[in-house]
Amino acid sequence: MAMDGHRLDSLDLALLETLHDRPRAGDLELSRALGVARATVQSRLRRLEQAGVVRGWGPQVSLEASGFGVAAFVSLEIAQGALDSVREELVTIPGVVEAWVTTGASDVLLRVAAASHAGLQQVLIDLNRSTSVVRSTSVMVLSTLIEQRLLPLLATTAADRGARAPAYR
Repeated sequence: MAMDGHRLDSLDLALLETLHDRPRAGDLELSRALGVARATVQSRLRRLEQAGVVRGWGPQVSLEASGFGVAAFVSLEIAQGALDSVREELVTIPGVVEAWVTTGASDVLLRVAAASHAGLQQVLIDLNRSTSVVRSTSVMVLSTLIEQRLLPLLATTAADRGARAPAYR
């Protein structure tokens, strides 16, 4: 991952791994765990934030544990030039958790969540009410095979620079 024209180095990766393992650790605990000065940890964290590598410090919330255990991916084909209006409509639908502009047969890919199948049906109905949506296709999620994980990918950066990449599952 590029960061001001540079890749993450082994200390950046070690800091991110330690934060992943101990998300509530403070700067002093991180500095002790990594064997570097507290000011180094503070400087690295500030640089990682400014570069957009670290995007937030909030809790990771489980949709399923929060009562929204029904999930689906929905691909949308939209009218030519309607991306801005589709975005405006999507942000008004609470069940739309994420949305990406894509290439291929569809234009937008959504991840949606609901508390029940009836709730999911309502999200799909809301999506299809849009005059900008030409067609939608949905695929229900049955279970999660691999949770979102970034450290294995980030570790390849350090491995490319000669550092030993840790093994991840």
